[in-house]
Amino acid sequence: MPYSLGSSTQTSASHAEMQPVRFVHSVSAAGRLLPSASRWNSIEIEFNLAPKSSTGYDSLPSRYSKSFDYDLVITDRKYFKRFLVISASVLLLIPLLVLPLHFLPRKHHLHEPSKNLTLALSQALTFFDAQKSGNYPSNSLVNFRGNSGLKDGSESNIDLVGGFYDSGNNIKFSFPTAYTVTLLSWTVIEYHEKYADIGELDHVKDIIKWGSDYLLKVTNSSSNKTVLYSQVGAGNGTGVSNDLNCWQRPEDMSYKRPISKCNSTASDLAGEIIAALSAASMVFREELDYSGQLIKAAEKLYGVATIEEDTSHKQGTYTSVEACGGEAREFYNSTGYKDELVWGGTWLSFATGNISYLEYATRKFKEAADEEKISEKGIFYWNNKLIANQVLLARVQFFRDLGYPYEDALGSSSKRTEELMCSYLSNQIFHKTKGGLILLKPNFGQPLQFAATASFLSKLYSDYLELLQRSGGVCSSDGFSLKDLRSFSMSQVNYILGDNPMKMSYMVGFGDNYPTQVHHRSASIPWDGQYYSCEEGDKWLNSKEPNPNVLLGAMVAGPDEFDNFTDDRGKPLFSEPSIASNAGLVAALIALHDPPHKSSNLNVLNLGIDQLGIFDKIRQVS
Repeated sequence: MPYSLGSSTQTSASHAEMQPVRFVHSVSAAGRLLPSASRWNSIEIEFNLAPKSSTGYDSLPSRYSKSFDYDLVITDRKYFKRFLVISASVLLLIPLLVLPLHFLPRKHHLHEPSKNLTLALSQALTFFDAQKSGNYPSNSLVNFRGNSGLKDGSESNIDLVGGFYDSGNNIKFSFPTAYTVTLLSWTVIEYHEKYADIGELDHVKDIIKWGSDYLLKVTNSSSNKTVLYSQVGAGNGTGVSNDLNCWQRPEDMSYKRPISKCNSTASDLAGEIIAALSAASMVFREELDYSGQLIKAAEKLYGVATIEEDTSHKQGTYTSVEACGGEAREFYNSTGYKDELVWGGTWLSFATGNISYLEYATRKFKEAADEEKISEKGIFYWNNKLIANQVLLARVQFFRDLGYPYEDALGSSSKRTEELMCSYLSNQIFHKTKGGLILLKPNFGQPLQFAATASFLSKLYSDYLELLQRSGGVCSSDGFSLKDLRSFSMSQVNYILGDNPMKMSYMVGFGDNYPTQVHHRSASIPWDGQYYSCEEGDKWLNSKEPNPNVLLGAMVAGPDEFDNFTDDRGKPLFSEPSIASNAGLVAALIALHDPPHKSSNLNVLNLGIDQLGIFDKIRQVS
């Protein structure tokens, strides 16, 4: 309760007979001082000199309103009435001056978007349409693409038509495709209300299904045997045309496109496909047949990939086996496999409600953390799922705590996640460029993909904390607020969209200044009905003219550590986009997007996030 700090408890004897007015309180709605017979919620005043105190603590701030004892002696009623009239006039004038400010344009707060995120998100999704392989949809907004890769797998009597070209070349890699499907599915599971509100839910689901349909094709597992296809197309070999040395539209490909085949040794590829199929099944939970098909394939693959007691079964990375990932090693080299198996188990537990999958994930999480390389710590991308997995496990602890025997693993994940957020906000672990871009993997290049997923995780985690009615988190030497997390998250997206020293949007088509020489075959060759051979394609590769086709929504690799960017088709470390990178951008954009104006549940904080939908099938452990 409010109390009077350091006030006198007795009135002056000389004034006792005059019964001065001692207590008044201000009512903001009335805009004037009102007499009060009580000290509670009032201001005790003495128009004499200064507040009296016998405690010496007047300088300490208090959570409560303060009361002071003053003597108010009315010696002339005429002046007193004049004083009251003037005071009332001033108090009435204040609202009249303040009210117009309410209608003036407001500046954005630090965590509010300064870009059109609805437009940016729509464009970022459109990039995936430009990457589609197979029978190209006739209703696509991309007008420089058509049917391609219709014979993929046919030489081995396998149907591998479909999927996505991973970047600016014509190769299809299963590993980044699975990662892309998992991440996009995660965003829909969390923020489907936002997608629906801006009319992009069907669009993103179409992209996910295009990918999950393909993953069903590259997966063939039984009780004791697994066959996975990790790649379609080739980049090695001299003297023959292939997907790297031939600068040709995918619609014009006539060279051979070999496939790469894996067995159960490709544990990381298996784990990521399990995660992708499981997460996608939750996106399509209302389509019971399709969702069931995805879960069935994921469970069969999981049953083989996680076998440990069989000594004949070896676990490992897909790029460690030449026939499986030898060619992919140069592009998507995997440095570990345990994080993907934990990732797959976590998502499969959400998709099925089978707690044994979560038990496996929590039990193996520490092993995965021990396997993580120092250069990978704190980074979420196609090669490392560990920190994203710990965010998911922290989510379980926050909203569906399962108790013993999971509390240690879940609690550890929650602590690790707070440490991760602290690392984003501090320059002691990860440095930032002068322009503000976080450098999570400075020696790797292509920094935007890492900044985008950091933006996504920080905003997502801030939403979790707000649902818990927490104001922030704790670091070893300091703390962070929700505003800190959201400001960081928005700063990375704003950098990508143009708030950088180059004043360039690194997403093609967004803003007035963006890359025009994107390293991309389809975008760089005119869509004019003419066939262009590999040799003829070199003309477009080496041209210094802008691409004839705008690759809308493609986020390029980005600048160097000094914020410098070279818009050059021949320098892919600057100018090449990829589906894995764009998936992170989409995730950040939808997380930062405003929630729907109307919420279906007025009693729930409207952040546009589905708090419990991800746990629909998980029940409390008794």
